[in-house]
Amino acid sequence: LKGVLEKLKKSGKRLIFVSNSPFWYVDAGMNYVIGENWRDTWDVVIVSAGKPRFYTDNSRPFREVSTTTGRVKFKKVERLEPGEVYTEGCLRQLTKCIDWYHSPVGTATTANGDTEEEDDDENVNELQYPLAGGGPLTSPNVLYVGDSLFADLVDAKRQFGWTTAAVTPEVEHEIEMQSQTRFVLAQRTIDVLLQTLRSVQYTLGAESRSEDDLRVIDGMERLISKCRDEQTNLLGNSFGSVFRARYQPSLFAHSLRRYCDLYMSSVSSMRHYSPEHRFYPEDARLLSHEIRGGVDADCWTLDTAFENADGLF
Repeated sequence: LKGVLEKLKKSGKRLIFVSNSPFWYVDAGMNYVIGENWRDTWDVVIVSAGKPRFYTDNSRPFREVSTTTGRVKFKKVERLEPGEVYTEGCLRQLTKCIDWYHSPVGTATTANGDTEEEDDDENVNELQYPLAGGGPLTSPNVLYVGDSLFADLVDAKRQFGWTTAAVTPEVEHEIEMQSQTRFVLAQRTIDVLLQTLRSVQYTLGAESRSEDDLRVIDGMERLISKCRDEQTNLLGNSFGSVFRARYQPSLFAHSLRRYCDLYMSSVSSMRHYSPEHRFYPEDARLLSHEIRGGVDADCWTLDTAFENADGLF
């Protein structure tokens, strides 16, 4: 985690820490993970935020927390300073207490701290404008990382359209189990049996099935069920995968797909990617009748892809 945060900080990203936990709990955990000076890593530190109310309440003010006693100071907070700790508040107040937007268009900061006008349109960055689309807080340029799907991520995605990343520890265990030989063999067997069943049904056509036909089909379906039971047992619990209800996606999986752009077993997984990395995931929203790439991608070259794209646009 420490390496990921330092990498993001060096790339110019602004880091905001928002937790529902009280300061004493956050301080103990971050001291252990990052070190005594953990607050220097963050541009803003907010504890006892009360999410998801933090997103929906527009008037709840911030209060400063004493880093020595942990007590709340009842003084008006007009600006959130790095190194300090704040409690409660709301997203609307957050944008007022920090420089949520970049410098106004047409101005630049000089070495002595003064501002001067700029005439070069090439220096105008789209992030300097108020974030567009559904309100001033709506922007896919904000990456929100959280470990609670419904307390953290749902409102961040639904209300503001932020890019969301879910920390899901179960992923690591499932990936490890799915790489085991027995699990792979069970999945291969399921794939072959299902494809065989589809071929058999196609060959038999629309006519009624004989008793022998039904006996063979039922036997193959029972083999598929046994293979799925084997996979469930390999996962080490009686409920199987948290992402599956038997072999259909679970409610958790549907919610993860709907409200999260990324998911990972740990924030440390981000250390493998550049802060400017762009993800191009598979489209999981396709229905059975929609195009899924009927041509083998391995048979295509970039020249072929570009030629076909020229013909489409």
